[in-house]
Amino acid sequence: MAIIAAKLRKRSRSIVVRLVLFAVLVVVIGTIVRILFLSDFLKGEIGTLSAAHQLSMATYVAGDVDEKIMARIALLQRLAMRLPPAIPAGSDTLRAWIRERQDSYPLFSLGLLVAFPDGRTVTSSRDLDDALAPAAGPPIDWFRATSAGETAIGRPFRGAGGEPLIALSVPVTGDDGGTVAVLAGIAALDAPGFLNLVQDNRIGRWGGFLLVSPRDRLFVAAGDPRMVLRDTPPPGVNPLHDRAMAGYRGTGVTVNAQGVEELSAIVSVPAAGWFLVARVPTDETFGAVDRLRRFISTVILLPVLVLMAVFALVLRRMLRPLTDAAGRMHQMALGRAPLEPLPVGRMDEVGELVFGFNHLLGKLREQEEALRESEARMAHMAHHDALTGLPNRAMFEDRLHQAIVRAERNGTAFALLYIDLNDFKPVNDAHGHAVGDELLRQVAQRLAGAVRRADTVARIGGDEFAILLMDQQNAGEAAAMVCEKCHAVLAMPIRVADLALTVGASIGGALYPVDASDADRLIAHADQAMYTAKRTFGRHTDKVTA
Repeated sequence: MAIIAAKLRKRSRSIVVRLVLFAVLVVVIGTIVRILFLSDFLKGEIGTLSAAHQLSMATYVAGDVDEKIMARIALLQRLAMRLPPAIPAGSDTLRAWIRERQDSYPLFSLGLLVAFPDGRTVTSSRDLDDALAPAAGPPIDWFRATSAGETAIGRPFRGAGGEPLIALSVPVTGDDGGTVAVLAGIAALDAPGFLNLVQDNRIGRWGGFLLVSPRDRLFVAAGDPRMVLRDTPPPGVNPLHDRAMAGYRGTGVTVNAQGVEELSAIVSVPAAGWFLVARVPTDETFGAVDRLRRFISTVILLPVLVLMAVFALVLRRMLRPLTDAAGRMHQMALGRAPLEPLPVGRMDEVGELVFGFNHLLGKLREQEEALRESEARMAHMAHHDALTGLPNRAMFEDRLHQAIVRAERNGTAFALLYIDLNDFKPVNDAHGHAVGDELLRQVAQRLAGAVRRADTVARIGGDEFAILLMDQQNAGEAAAMVCEKCHAVLAMPIRVADLALTVGASIGGALYPVDASDADRLIAHADQAMYTAKRTFGRHTDKVTA
């Protein structure tokens, strides 16, 4: 598997493979762009046709609803004109007259009623009495409007059994032209032959109709029974619905209260002041476009595969080893171009050749860098102690001469300290040179930490060290302070492996220009002071001689 994966990775870097994939990518992108443009075009055309079709259906259904309402109002008006003046005197006679007309003209499924200004109501049947019982008499909206002489369509309401009802009413006028009673018909909204086109028909699979009363802000009828007599959504929920409530009639796309995008057609029902909405989800409307897109995407796969094969065969013959990299190498070999790495754009066949050349060039440069580092190490070793990394005697003497020149020029002073470790030889003898070397390294670190960065700590040789304290305002006090620091840092045990070693130090010092004005005499003075301190004060007592 590892070998196969390696071969696949190598083949994926091939120029042929890359060009074939590039060509396929161009074809696929072009196809996708065309499909998108075609989809948008088809959506626009299908949307226009669907909107026109829905508007036509909505117009037909709205006209049917309008005709049925007008027919019921016309019937009420004819009956109101034929109501004998003497009949209202006896309610039984009136009830019989109403029942007879109800049987002859059954446009109101629950029946007819006559309401008088004094509150009496005469109905055509006990069923109608029961249906109106929750309202405690005729609903006030249509009764009040008709009492004033107007034909009215009341707000739809639910009867005693929960069925949706609506009342239509006309005035009954007397000889003087005044309203003496109100003749009303009560119909169930789901009665056969009334709003059946709204409630029993679908548009496509998921679409349907809505009948809306803007005055009452109510859904009068709907293909979904759950929406009947529900309040319309508040403003802002459905922008197209808000426009329809404000008087817009036409088509549009909107998102309903349930979050479903719909294509809607809106038509007025003039007789009732309502409007009808024919709606269908856009997913269903544009489903054909989506299916066409999937079909085109599937069909295009075969030409793409053929195209890949053609590109692979043609490009293998067309591509030859490129000469740009070879020409650059030739120019470098002749000295006509600087020796520098060639750019590697991709790790294909040419990239591997260029990478090999750059690798060879890198090896040469690594050898040159190693040589320079070796020279730098040699220069460092010439001026630094190999064991401790401190400046050696040669560098120390050079810095001492520089310090004298600067002090003479600036009129300043400096101090020189010579340090010799006490009892270092017994450590070497008892524990070996490896322990002694580590001890010297840690001593060097502690001495370097006891002075400023501008000062110099050097290893002169063996267990001897020297410290150069530069540019001191009071060289004697500075030397004494550094002596105390050195004693303090060396007084703490030094851990080497499992050992805790303690060494003392004898320190001698010299001040420039008090003790001497040249390097040799300063060194001799400090060295003599160090030996004097070692002889006079013993192993752990030291002296700085100024």
